[in-house]
Amino acid sequence: MLYTPEVHIKQTEVLSDNWYTLRKITFDIRQPNGEWSTQNREAYDRGNGAVILLYSREKQAVVLTRQFRMPTYLNGNASGMLIEACAGLLDQDNAEDCIRRETEEETGYRVRNVTKVLEAYMSPGSVTEILYFFVAEYAEELRVHAGGGVEHEQESIEVLELPFAEALQMVQTGAIKDAKTILLLQYAQLNNLLG
Repeated sequence: MLYTPEVHIKQTEVLSDNWYTLRKITFDIRQPNGEWSTQNREAYDRGNGAVILLYSREKQAVVLTRQFRMPTYLNGNASGMLIEACAGLLDQDNAEDCIRRETEEETGYRVRNVTKVLEAYMSPGSVTEILYFFVAEYAEELRVHAGGGVEHEQESIEVLELPFAEALQMVQTGAIKDAKTILLLQYAQLNNLLG
């Protein structure tokens, strides 16, 4: 039988509400042996998000993005630049509307058919976000502009079209280190999306 804890939140304190919200939660939790313990955890709430892998069977290619990510810069990424699948926060949209909007803003493609393939907590020890994963085929006739992000959001995004085999190799070499992108590339490989 699986253990399901009983939890009583005693106090929630907002530590930061600058960019997103960081809270300190004090709670009581019943342990598997029946005893109660009081614990403290911090949880960062930035909302939920969506991510998409654009792929082309015809070209045997995928479209990814490259942009500066400060947290990676602070943790050993010398340039701070990260190759990743197009993604964004839901804001007030549902996941599919969000990913259609983000795809057009970041990559310049107005995709027709998007397919949700999974959803996952990406860092459940500290971040509340659920990420919704999508895939969609792209073609040149779906390109409506060059992409690159939204200027008022201070986005400066490079759009990369890479052979699928090269993208998979980049995971092996460490050139692609973004978890959501790795998951989608492996999903595409396991499900033979590119035929």
